[in-house]
Amino acid sequence: MACRISELVIDCADPERLAAFWSEVLGYVELGREDDGSIEVGPPDAGFGGPQPTLVLSPSSDPRTGKLRLHIDVSPTDRDQDAELERLLALGARPVDIGQTGTESWHVLADPEGNEFCLLRTRLQPLGPRAS
Repeated sequence: MACRISELVIDCADPERLAAFWSEVLGYVELGREDDGSIEVGPPDAGFGGPQPTLVLSPSSDPRTGKLRLHIDVSPTDRDQDAELERLLALGARPVDIGQTGTESWHVLADPEGNEFCLLRTRLQPLGPRAS
C-alpha cells in the first residue's frame, strides 16, 4: 500500500485572499474553516480525499525567507498556456525571476503573497463534472 497526497498546507498572512486566489486558479470551492483561521479549499464535487489534493491556507505571521523548497505546478485544462497565463495574471499572479534562462517551456509566477508556482505548457484533461 502507498500514500496519496491529500492536502497541501500553505502558511500565509491572509488566508482569505489566498483561498480566493487559489479557488479561482484551480476551480476550487471553500470546504471548511478552522478555529485558528485556516481555510480549506478543494474540488467542488470531491472535497478531501478526492483525486486532487485540497489546499489548506493556514494563518502565520512568520516571515518567509528565501525561495520555497517545494512549489506547485499547474497545467491549463481548457485553453492554451498563453491564454491561461493572461488569466492567472488577471487574477493577481505575477511573473518572478528565480534564475530562468528564458528558454523554459513553463512560466514561473507568484501568488499574491509571493509563493512561487509554475504554469506548465502541457494541457491536461479536466477532472470531474467540468470534463467534456
